[in-house]
Amino acid sequence: MANCYYDGRTPGGSASVNAIMTEKLTHFDERGAARMVDVASKPETHRVAVAGGRIRMRPETLAIVLAGTAKKGDVLGVARIAAIQAAKRTSDLVPLCHPVALTSVAVEFAPDAAASAIDCRATVECTARTGVEMEALAAVQVALLTIYDMCKAVDRGMVMESIRLLEKRGGKSGPYAAP
Repeated sequence: MANCYYDGRTPGGSASVNAIMTEKLTHFDERGAARMVDVASKPETHRVAVAGGRIRMRPETLAIVLAGTAKKGDVLGVARIAAIQAAKRTSDLVPLCHPVALTSVAVEFAPDAAASAIDCRATVECTARTGVEMEALAAVQVALLTIYDMCKAVDRGMVMESIRLLEKRGGKSGPYAAP
């Protein structure tokens, strides 16, 4: 997609790109300027989003995390709390994201010894006029960042990857499941 300037114009002032942006991307107005979507007329429905991601590390680092012997403390416990906090604060971090009253945030970790990795899965729920995909994605990313932060003294080569929406339910657009 073309870069968008502050006044909503694309490089070269392309009206066709602006038209595509306003038809397909709801966070742009008719001029192509960023806006927060008006959800006032949408009904409140139960909404669920599930996101996942992975952090790869050296086998020795994974062993430290699983043994609970990291110098900074319980890595996965702290990462779980960080993920929940991130879900709750998503609208503070993502400028056009609506603040949503969450009803549930669950964060699970699954170590994969063969791959020397930890998979993270966050499930976020609410009853609202807008979905919670961003909250679930923020939860996963911050969980993985927290693991990185707590283990970077022994492994700066960790890699966060495959952060993605796995599933969503509720709302006008209906269900989604990643292939």
